[in-house]
Amino acid sequence: MQLVDKVAVVTGAGRGIGRAIAEAYAREGAKVVLTARTFEQIEEAAAAIRDAGGEALAVAADATDLEAVQAVFRHTAEAYGGVDIVVANAGGNYDRKRIDDGDPKAWIATVELNLNTAYYTLYAAIPYLKERGGGKVIMMGSGMGHRGAKGNSSYAVAKAGMWMLTRVAAQELAEHNIAVNEISPGPVRTELTRGIEERARATGGETVFTNAVEWIKQPEDVAPLAVFLGHAGARPSAQSFCLNRRDI
Repeated sequence: MQLVDKVAVVTGAGRGIGRAIAEAYAREGAKVVLTARTFEQIEEAAAAIRDAGGEALAVAADATDLEAVQAVFRHTAEAYGGVDIVVANAGGNYDRKRIDDGDPKAWIATVELNLNTAYYTLYAAIPYLKERGGGKVIMMGSGMGHRGAKGNSSYAVAKAGMWMLTRVAAQELAEHNIAVNEISPGPVRTELTRGIEERARATGGETVFTNAVEWIKQPEDVAPLAVFLGHAGARPSAQSFCLNRRDI
C-alpha cells in the first residue's frame, strides 16, 4: 500500500470523483477525512470505507465558508494528528447560459463554488502541511479552464483561475516541500453530468459525452492518478495532468 500513515482530506467527497478518490486513498492505507455539505452522503461513504477495513471520518462543511473549511482541518488534526494530502474537489456549475443570456448571480455563485473553495481549502491546509514538513495538494481542474466553452463562461473562468492558483501555489510552497498539481479529468459520468447528457439527447444537441474522440470515464478511472500524485516523490511542480483521451 502506497499511502500508509498518511492523512488525506478530500472535499466534495460525498459522491462522484471525490468519493472514488477517498475510497482509493483508504485502500492504499491512508486515513481519510471526507467533507461536503451533505452529512448523510459523506457519512455513508465513510461508513463504506470503514466496513471495508479502512479508516475514515465524515465532517460536514460548506466549502464556500472559509471558517467551516478551517474547522475541517482543525478536526482532522485533532483526530489523526495532522494532514499530508489535500484534494480540492468541490465544484459544480449553476450557470450554463451565454453571457448575454445568463444570470449574474448564478455566474458569481459558480465562480465561488469552483475557485473560492479551492483557495479556501488551500489557505486552510497550508499551516498543517507545513507542520508535517511537506505534503501534496491536488486541485480538480477542467479542460474548460484551458480552452473555454461557449455557454460555460463562469465555470471556464473559475477553472482557469484554479489552474493559475495551482501554478502560483506551487512556486510559493516548493520551499516547504509541498507539491501542488492539477488533474483535468475530462468527461466523467457522475450524477451531475447525467443531467447534461439527458438534456442533450432531448434537444438533439451534442456534448463531450457524444464525442467519439473523448475517453468517457467513470469516477473510479480518475482515482489512480490521484493516488499517484498523493505519494509521488517528485520535486514539487505545477503540472496539469490530463485524462481526456485514451491515446495520450
